[in-house]
Amino acid sequence: MFAGWSHLVDWTSAHAIVPFLALLHLSGLAGDPREIAGAILISILQVAIIALVFRPLESVIPAETWPDRELTRVDWQYTLMMLLGIFPMFSYLVLTPIGNAFGGTGAAGNDDSPSGIVHWVPALNSHPLALFLVYYVIYDLVYYWMHRLQHALPWWWALHSMHHSTRQMSCWTNDRGSLVDGFLQSMVLAGVGLLIGVAPTEFAWLMLLGELVQNFSHANVRVRFGPVLDRLFVSPVFHRLHHMLMDPDRPTLHNCNFGQVFSIWDSLFGTALHGEPIRPTGVGDPMVDADNEKGLTGLHWAAFRRFWGAVTCKAGWRLGEVAFGADYRPVSVKEIDLHALEGGRLGEHPSPNGSGA
Repeated sequence: MFAGWSHLVDWTSAHAIVPFLALLHLSGLAGDPREIAGAILISILQVAIIALVFRPLESVIPAETWPDRELTRVDWQYTLMMLLGIFPMFSYLVLTPIGNAFGGTGAAGNDDSPSGIVHWVPALNSHPLALFLVYYVIYDLVYYWMHRLQHALPWWWALHSMHHSTRQMSCWTNDRGSLVDGFLQSMVLAGVGLLIGVAPTEFAWLMLLGELVQNFSHANVRVRFGPVLDRLFVSPVFHRLHHMLMDPDRPTLHNCNFGQVFSIWDSLFGTALHGEPIRPTGVGDPMVDADNEKGLTGLHWAAFRRFWGAVTCKAGWRLGEVAFGADYRPVSVKEIDLHALEGGRLGEHPSPNGSGA
């Protein structure tokens, strides 16, 4: 950390975080105040980069041209709420105490943990940049498989579909998501971080790097990295195909491009899709696409109703792609008329031939 950043962290900790924790009687329970200050400052930095770099690019080289940006409003509101409030506080008021209860990692990582990377490769302690890269590769691989599960497990898709429902995908869309979905993701990624010995400060920078790449990959820009780099890293055009509307004539086409930073995982595991033209974003399920008519509260309520409808029935636990009926219960897309689904005519209780009950 350069001196100016360290001074800013110290000042924020002393004048904002310590008094705030004292006011809530949480001093000593939420981890190092400097780490909380660092997380909040990183979030402010992320918002500044989104607003001052990625957003102007959308006006210069847009992937899609919209008559207005009305549907992006809820996404930037949600981004500010998450990055400047909920996420830093959740990370250090909830995840850090959990980590400490299980032994923690300490300020410099957990060298003594039998599962820690430096326990197996002690030489990496002398090469912090190489160690950070190893951490990130593991983190990104875990994210790839978690992301595939979010799409394959119906009750998790019921939550994650809120992220995919947007018809105006922009640099603010990355943080659009159910709070329950965010909690599950945070627990998985933080758990992996504890397991492999990532120190809290390193974890904050891992998250910043991953989030910034995702903010850019969600941006409404027609940017590709070229025939070679596109097969190594996730570009905005590559990720936009992951968000494409369902095509009933090619019903599995959108099940692609799950990577966060490295597109190489999609290449290795057979989910990469290249060379397709830019397509409209959304889901194609009328129960999910109706999210675009809602505000912050309505989005979460609709996602929770889908989640409850899925998690309380057997179909919600069977791996496979689903849509949602008017009763919020999952229906396998293999059992419905995909053209009817795309047209918004999914009945309350779809029968195998796609007609309503």
